[in-house]
Amino acid sequence: MSDLDLSALREEYARDGLDETDLDSDPIAMFGRWMSEAHEAIQHDANAMVVSTVGPDLAPSSRMVLLKGVSEAGFVFFTNTDSRKGAELSGNPRCALLFPWHLLERQVRIEGVATRLPRADVEAYFASRPRGSQLGAVASHQSQVVANRDALAAAYADAEARFPDAVPTPGEWGGYVVRPEVVEFWQGRTSRLHDRLVYRRTADGWVTERLAP
Repeated sequence: MSDLDLSALREEYARDGLDETDLDSDPIAMFGRWMSEAHEAIQHDANAMVVSTVGPDLAPSSRMVLLKGVSEAGFVFFTNTDSRKGAELSGNPRCALLFPWHLLERQVRIEGVATRLPRADVEAYFASRPRGSQLGAVASHQSQVVANRDALAAAYADAEARFPDAVPTPGEWGGYVVRPEVVEFWQGRTSRLHDRLVYRRTADGWVTERLAP
């Protein structure tokens, strides 16, 4: 074990605050503002998010995925639908997203329901990916056991040989849009009195409330 004393690691958050008057009336617009600020400050993978799903045994699982679109419809990402996350979303489309913007002492937490994107949208996005990423998607059966790295490299070489030109979208490649039901904006504050302002979707539109940290 490391000699690092984890219990002594702490940071005093004092960068900024978040008041009710700072909020946009719409959480998507508010998210867009924070995403732009995160991209400007962080640059590298500011659109990286944790996607959490729940399996049929009620065991949760989480992984990092890149956000590839956001609109009033929700938050979009693409993946292999035969992966663990795809299988779990098929059985239970309720999921959670987390954007951990540590440099800005911010988080955005989202709870919602995922639905599959139309095939045309999936193919349009796949065509925009770098060739290497396309071939990787063909070669890798995500979440499945692979013998070793050499086996994966061989599968990639095979895909490269089979598709010298355009790479077709694999049948198991798909995308999801997560329709948000809850969106929380978290801003670190001194003495751990963090600001947590939450939007909740109701039949009459969005309502906001403050949560204790």
